[in-house]
Amino acid sequence: MNVIVLNNESVKQNLYPFSLTRSVADIRIGIFTLREKWKLFGYEAEIDNRAESLPANIIPSYKILDYLEKNNFQSILSSAKKIEYPWDIFRLNAEMIRQDFFIITKEKKSNPISSTNKLISPGNIFIEEGAVIEHCILNASTGPIYIGKNAEIMEGSMIRGPFALCKNSVVKMSSKIYGGTTIGKNCVVGGEIKNSMISDYSNKSHDGYLGDSVIGEWCNLGAGTSNSNIKNTGNDVMVWDNSSNQFINAGLKCGLIMGDYSRCAINTSFNTGTVVGVCCNIFGNGLTPKHIRNFSWGFGESIYEFEKAIKGIENWKKLKDQSITDIEIQTLKHIFEQSK
Repeated sequence: MNVIVLNNESVKQNLYPFSLTRSVADIRIGIFTLREKWKLFGYEAEIDNRAESLPANIIPSYKILDYLEKNNFQSILSSAKKIEYPWDIFRLNAEMIRQDFFIITKEKKSNPISSTNKLISPGNIFIEEGAVIEHCILNASTGPIYIGKNAEIMEGSMIRGPFALCKNSVVKMSSKIYGGTTIGKNCVVGGEIKNSMISDYSNKSHDGYLGDSVIGEWCNLGAGTSNSNIKNTGNDVMVWDNSSNQFINAGLKCGLIMGDYSRCAINTSFNTGTVVGVCCNIFGNGLTPKHIRNFSWGFGESIYEFEKAIKGIENWKKLKDQSITDIEIQTLKHIFEQSK
């Protein structure tokens, strides 16, 4: 396999809070992470922050592959789609689901789907081995629907493509999920979701609305939690940018941007364009502040004590038969020290 060298340092500042806890190459968009996409095209991605390496936020495609084989790096930089800010993830997600679906299903046959389901455009639906779907409506007329290995969609759910449900994840009964949505691996989701990315091992298990949002790994949204994704005035949404230490324009719609290991209480109401840092325990009355810093307790009035935060992560990981690693603890300790 060929090797592609990527520069993480040059692009990570604008991708707070996700770049605090992982390489930019490990951000998921569409069905796969950027690193996994490169592998589909026959390249092993390596991070080396040399000036001459390509930025890690580039989204690989057949067009980019052609330029790469011709060593035409200038064309790659000028024409490639990139994840420059967190909200680019949900803005580009529908397009990336379509691209990934074409690649992953090419010359492959879908597993059969139960006749109890109502299917619209069934040729645009791909079901991996072990997936369970009964008494649901799957509408792929607006985009493809991909269901990963051993995933489950419980009865009464309505799914509209483009949609991706990754390995071992569960959609609970009577959920309503609109296009442009990806659910990562080992997640549990329910309620109403639209045009959003929920990363691996995270839960939005109950009713409530999540739209135009990006949720990190190991997050949990309490029952009844909802976010606003458009201002009552119809004005553009201003979103916190950590690299410039100010709010910047993210366009007409932006919901919730939540960093890894953060959780919120039941009935939390997230303001339009709220950015939540890493490892926050969120609770309080009324709409949230627009920016909740790393290791916040409540709405950020206090600091989440480090040992208590690690214990909380350990408890949540046990629920999914996982455990926190020494590398995770070291990474979170560094973030905690920087957040004081």
